[in-house]
Amino acid sequence: NQTTALCRLTTHHAMFSLRPLLRALPCARSITTAGNLLPIRRRMRKNHSLKLNHNRYGVEIIYDPSTNKGTAFTEREQDRLGIRGLVPPQTFTIEQQVERTYINFLRAGGAGPQDDVVSKYLYMISLQDRNETLFYRIMTEHIEEVAPIIYTPTVGYACQNAQMLFRRPRGLYFTARDRGDMHAIVQNWPHDNVDVIVVTDGSRILGLGDLGVQGMAIPIGKLSLYVGAGGINPTRCLPVMIDVGTNNQALLNNQYYMGLRHPRIEGQEYFEIIDEFMMAVQGRFPNALIQFEDFKTPKAEMLLKRYRSSFRCFNDDIQGTGAVTLAGLLAAHRKVQTPFTQSKIVCVGAGSAGLGVCNALVDGMVRMGLSPAEARARFWLVDDKGLITAARGSKLQYGQSAFARTEDSEHEGSSLVDTVARVQPTVLLGLSGVGGLFTEPVVRAMSAAVKEPIIFAMSNPTHLSECSAEQAYKWSGGRAVFASGSPFGTVKFQGPDGEIERTPSQANNMFIFPGVGLGVIGSGSPIVPDRFFFEAAQALADSVDDITLQSGKVFPLIRDIRRVSRAIAVAVAKAAETEKLSTVVPEDGDWDAYIEDLMWEPAYCPLVVAH
Repeated sequence: NQTTALCRLTTHHAMFSLRPLLRALPCARSITTAGNLLPIRRRMRKNHSLKLNHNRYGVEIIYDPSTNKGTAFTEREQDRLGIRGLVPPQTFTIEQQVERTYINFLRAGGAGPQDDVVSKYLYMISLQDRNETLFYRIMTEHIEEVAPIIYTPTVGYACQNAQMLFRRPRGLYFTARDRGDMHAIVQNWPHDNVDVIVVTDGSRILGLGDLGVQGMAIPIGKLSLYVGAGGINPTRCLPVMIDVGTNNQALLNNQYYMGLRHPRIEGQEYFEIIDEFMMAVQGRFPNALIQFEDFKTPKAEMLLKRYRSSFRCFNDDIQGTGAVTLAGLLAAHRKVQTPFTQSKIVCVGAGSAGLGVCNALVDGMVRMGLSPAEARARFWLVDDKGLITAARGSKLQYGQSAFARTEDSEHEGSSLVDTVARVQPTVLLGLSGVGGLFTEPVVRAMSAAVKEPIIFAMSNPTHLSECSAEQAYKWSGGRAVFASGSPFGTVKFQGPDGEIERTPSQANNMFIFPGVGLGVIGSGSPIVPDRFFFEAAQALADSVDDITLQSGKVFPLIRDIRRVSRAIAVAVAKAAETEKLSTVVPEDGDWDAYIEDLMWEPAYCPLVVAH
């Protein structure tokens, strides 16, 4: 803590001494400077020259995905950069490249559905490794098709089979063997400026469990969404894997497994490893936002509590999932025309994701006027042992006691269907990581008591969803307001007045974390308080118009995600200013324009060699 404080103090005084220089920069946005509010240089979005290090020349430019343009280098650039003759003579625009690349993306496929998505995944990853700008241009223009390929649900398969799908390293790997050397390892990263770090230890990858070092595809995929959805510059993103071993015996026995071959390190030694990592990355990248991803319960909650007041960090499984669920429920209650604070919620799953969601919903209800006790009284949590009540006593896991029902002790361990039939909930949440838990008796019992049951099957990937969209609509007589963590296609079913067609919403964290990250970076907030996620949830819910709601969707269309992320970022930045956490404030107060200026766009810029 003393070292952290010293680093921050040093950074503060260094920035203070640079104020006159920063104000004079020709590309600096007008910033109000007062107290601890510091001017920052505006990052231009496009059509600006990128200076290369003097020793970067010729074929190295082509082999670097951050500078490679493929067939889009102009003749003058080919001469200037020493690559004439190293690329085809015909120059194409990025629009022509996108057209050709998209055709190849559609052609990539295999004999079956699984082979098809895996082939498309490998094609896109190969493109990312060659030409990042083109990769993100394809992604932003076709995000509805590309997002499920580069992230959920396909990324789950990629993690499970990483030892065979591995092409080239991306990101940084820290291991238990690197203790004492992490400050040196972080210096190996080739970029001096990092805005976002996504880190995992591979202990709870999606709903697939412990995948060890093979979980690295998760940080890579998340950061692709930060870029495509949130406009973060890809060169300022850093995926990280912390390998402390694995308890997955199948991986330990696999001759091609790429991680440490021993059981996971636990206890104090584990936290000392994470401590060293946090200090190392903050030492080199003091302004980076750190996102914890897919850490197993209870470590996920413990790490968040350990660092959140001293580091710019958050846990997406806990806070991001909570915010996206809150947003979906706010929109769903607009559709069913009942107050969210009067809902009765049965949540299946009481791990880090389930508890994180329930705590976020409680926080939302409290901000809407309920007391914490009143809010928690509206929740019933069910895990693999049944309904959680105070009768479970010392067997309650970390974080569960706040939701253990005291007045329902005689129903300890009740099954899901019995709990639903007795409680008659208006909302059923699935965060269990177990597919098929929302059976026909469960959905029919809920629908018998509620006119428009709100059913969110949030678990990923698709085969672990608690139920499908078709099942929810069919078993509820078409009355369910449904959303899921993984995408489901259009569903047709017979209604009272004929055939009904609906395309369900995807309650994916990609609607939340890119905008939150952009808002934190833009405002310069040193921490990420819970209020940021509440504001993000409200901004996301507000982005769902009435026409979309009436069509059965409770989330916006994925093709609008950059607009949604910008709105969330503005809401977060304004909240940071209100909470006096913002270190920058636009002089004209126009956060919308300021945030838009920060968003990187996938367009080629002229390359100039710095001498």
